[in-house]
Amino acid sequence: MIRVLFVCLGNICRSPMAEAVFREEVKKRGLAHIIEVDSCGTASYHVGEPPHKGTQAKLREYGISTDGMKARQLWASDFDSFDYLVAMDSSNVQNIEKALRKTGDKIFRFLDVTQHQKDVPDPYYTGDFQETYDLVIDGCNALLAKIEAEHPHLFS
Repeated sequence: MIRVLFVCLGNICRSPMAEAVFREEVKKRGLAHIIEVDSCGTASYHVGEPPHKGTQAKLREYGISTDGMKARQLWASDFDSFDYLVAMDSSNVQNIEKALRKTGDKIFRFLDVTQHQKDVPDPYYTGDFQETYDLVIDGCNALLAKIEAEHPHLFS
């Protein structure tokens, strides 16, 4: 089983959007028995809250569910529990490394697996949930390709 954790600051906009999109893509490709997905935030601002209304609305527009999703904070055990800790921006990478006192290849910025090679803008501040969604789609497809390339034995 490959475990993927998407991480942003508050776990209400970007990382739950990535979690929901990635989960949907994994399901569509029949890979739910191989890949497990979750999300969290580095801060505790929104623990227990559902995704932001803008995130919910954007995902609903594309038929993607957020049912049962609630914000949680990054846990010390996440480094050992997950194969990929995928940060939405460079600040999140630093926060993960500082909080967990760990570094390594399993912690990386989401869009570094794409041609965009930049941070995913936070729609909590920008209000542009479409831009975030478009980048998340590209990132999820690239991340799935990365996982398949790194674990070909699981996909044969």
